[in-house]
Amino acid sequence: MTSSKPSYIIVGAGVFGVSTAYHLIKKYPDASVTLVDRDAFDADSRVAASWDWNKVVRADYDDIVYCQLALEAQDVFKTDSLWKPYFHETGIYWMCRSEYAQDVVDNYKKLGRKADLSAVPIDEARKMYGGLFDDADYTDVKEVLVNKTSGWAAAGDCLRAITRKTIELGVKYVKAEVATLQFDDHGRCCGLRTATGDTLTASHITLCTGAYTPKLLELSAESSGLMDLRAGPRIVAGGITTGLTQLDDNSYERFAAMPVGVQGYTAKTGPFIGSLPPTKDRELKWWGQTIFRNVQEVLPGRYISAPPAEPDYAQWKVSAKLKEDIDHANNVFYGRKGASWKLEKHRICWDAFTTSSDFIISPHSASEGLYVATCGNFHGWKFFPVLGKYVLQMLEGSLPSQLAEKWAWDRERPDPVLNPDWPRAEMKDLLDPVRTSRL
Repeated sequence: MTSSKPSYIIVGAGVFGVSTAYHLIKKYPDASVTLVDRDAFDADSRVAASWDWNKVVRADYDDIVYCQLALEAQDVFKTDSLWKPYFHETGIYWMCRSEYAQDVVDNYKKLGRKADLSAVPIDEARKMYGGLFDDADYTDVKEVLVNKTSGWAAAGDCLRAITRKTIELGVKYVKAEVATLQFDDHGRCCGLRTATGDTLTASHITLCTGAYTPKLLELSAESSGLMDLRAGPRIVAGGITTGLTQLDDNSYERFAAMPVGVQGYTAKTGPFIGSLPPTKDRELKWWGQTIFRNVQEVLPGRYISAPPAEPDYAQWKVSAKLKEDIDHANNVFYGRKGASWKLEKHRICWDAFTTSSDFIISPHSASEGLYVATCGNFHGWKFFPVLGKYVLQMLEGSLPSQLAEKWAWDRERPDPVLNPDWPRAEMKDLLDPVRTSRL
């Protein structure tokens, strides 16, 4: 890759970071590869968006590029013994309020992929899966996309297993919070400084830092004087609420074989809502319809969206309004069936967004030696098995031009007005009111 032996620091041990480390060490077994993350990889709770109870695994995209990449990843989930235990092919039931269903079907045809999928009329779809979704909200729904080859994965378990395998292959894992990046006298990124003052150095620094990316770049710009490091409008940190209910014996018997459920919406209505099949602990999950920013002053006069400053991003502190978001999700999927369920476990998940929902996998134009591989936009997890393949191509300069342009750090970006999944709300408007005592 270079005449001298390269070394790699990958900041962030979510799916972007771990997949990159995995593909690097597989291709270059003698390479020096270090993963740095604020949490232990096997911690019970982590801030990474990749850490979760479960995530959707699908190739149901109207964007043919992501359709093709997701099919590639899904092939790994279905055939590779390392990944296979975590994938569950339950199918997906997607209520479409646009031409999404037909676009997906057309993409499969263009790619020459056969699958048990179809665009199903509403009356027919409501009878499927024992009528599990017959009480759903079908307002403005045109048809239902049913793809029986989609499903979900045990996200946290899979992330831990692949990280463990990566460490066994020779990757070093360092638990540390990164405070700033470090640069040499020529402005080349040469390492990082942790919150405890330690310094780590390498020839290649790759940021797989998700929602923390804009803040880290702001702090690094301030400390180095390299102001072009800032993410600016390229990346916005956004949060969403997830919630669980634990099913009783009767409900579990009925819902155990359910598909992933999706309520697809347009930009005018808001983000699509999802409901995932129950886990081994009989916990059925939703995510809500409100994606929000948390704009704050991270430096004097510098305002950006960033997760709360608490070490765990305050992910378990969920307001009443955000819990109502999960109640709404329950209602639009299950209606009367879920009316008596107790929704007692809630979590806020944070990720990095671009206006187009595209990843950024690119050299950073402001500093040689610095690379960015992030912006999952809440849809990146399903690409876990193959993300690192493309990050490695980017590091080697061999990423196909179509992808290099699509994922570039510096590219023209669309107005997010037509993006349903863009963070539009403000967290401060969703918090519980602060009670003050009267003297």
